[in-house]
Amino acid sequence: MTYYTFTESTLRDFTKSIFIKMGCSAEHAMLAADVLIQSDLRGIDSHGVARLTGYVRLWEKGRINTKPDIKIVHETPTTATVDGDAGLGLVVAPFAMKIAIEKAEKYGSGWVSVRNSNHFGIAAYHTMMAVEKDMIGFAMTNASPLVAPTFANERLLGTNPMCYAFPAGKYPPVIVDMATSAAANGKLEIAQRMGKPVPEGWIQDANGNPSVDPHELKKGGSLLPLGSDRDHGSHKGFGLSATVDILSAVLSGANYGPWVPPFVAFMEPSTNPVGKGIGHFLGAMRVDGFRPIDEFKSHLDNWIDRFSTAKSISEEQKVIIPGQPEVAAEKERKLNGIPLIDDVCKDLNEVAEKLGIGKLI
Repeated sequence: MTYYTFTESTLRDFTKSIFIKMGCSAEHAMLAADVLIQSDLRGIDSHGVARLTGYVRLWEKGRINTKPDIKIVHETPTTATVDGDAGLGLVVAPFAMKIAIEKAEKYGSGWVSVRNSNHFGIAAYHTMMAVEKDMIGFAMTNASPLVAPTFANERLLGTNPMCYAFPAGKYPPVIVDMATSAAANGKLEIAQRMGKPVPEGWIQDANGNPSVDPHELKKGGSLLPLGSDRDHGSHKGFGLSATVDILSAVLSGANYGPWVPPFVAFMEPSTNPVGKGIGHFLGAMRVDGFRPIDEFKSHLDNWIDRFSTAKSISEEQKVIIPGQPEVAAEKERKLNGIPLIDDVCKDLNEVAEKLGIGKLI
């Protein structure tokens, strides 16, 4: 497997150029590129520029509006529903989070549901917007129906990630960003590109049998909920995923469950949608609505200190505070560049050639 390393600015300029060629405004292209580049910087390779070709594919199929009229369609002082007008989720979700933050600044908390959107990148990007304002951030989204509920052999739910972010004092924020499936689909895509099997418990085949084949979804298989099976708590993963689906879509008027428009190329949208696009749910909550912010940060620092020094099972295995690996990755990649495997570079070069811009390599 060959890797190529790129500077942040090189990838950012390339990605922005792709979005502009798709018809995005310079402002939207810059924002969409930032969401993807932040993912790569934080080591979340499955949701960075490797996903860029997927957005281009959806745009070519007429499923992404690159000049959306994003607007509030329902509102109270502390809540709102936003219609993304089929825009890039990379642009729609930050728009919604800004509304949530503005409401929180005035009323203590703000909650925004979103319909008629698309894939919004890493959830942490949106929650960190709240952290920058000394708020607790919330972000979740439903996604392509690739996951079978516990005991099912039918794809009804997405990987449906949820993220919570908490501002700390001397430490980076605590960011809990996770899929509610055993693994995100992007990790399967990475395994496919690398020609490696996936761990047991991630996926089942079309007959409901365990599999380690990363191509299984294309053969009719399903991802499994967080927990993998009933004995290991998959009903809890199913419950978390259901929560995301209901808050993101049933609440907003987006499609839910098996009707969610897929991001993956091997699936087609439902011919009988129950809503508009995919849905998100975002929120911001002022810490000082509960206690002084400095007190909270001091005690969260203390929390981090205590958990970081927990007695470990071995010298090699230490407790990892949520968000720490991403902070370490960002520090290293800002210094040494962002690595991309050759297959991703090939895909990006093909898109660049098709759209008439310079190749990466």
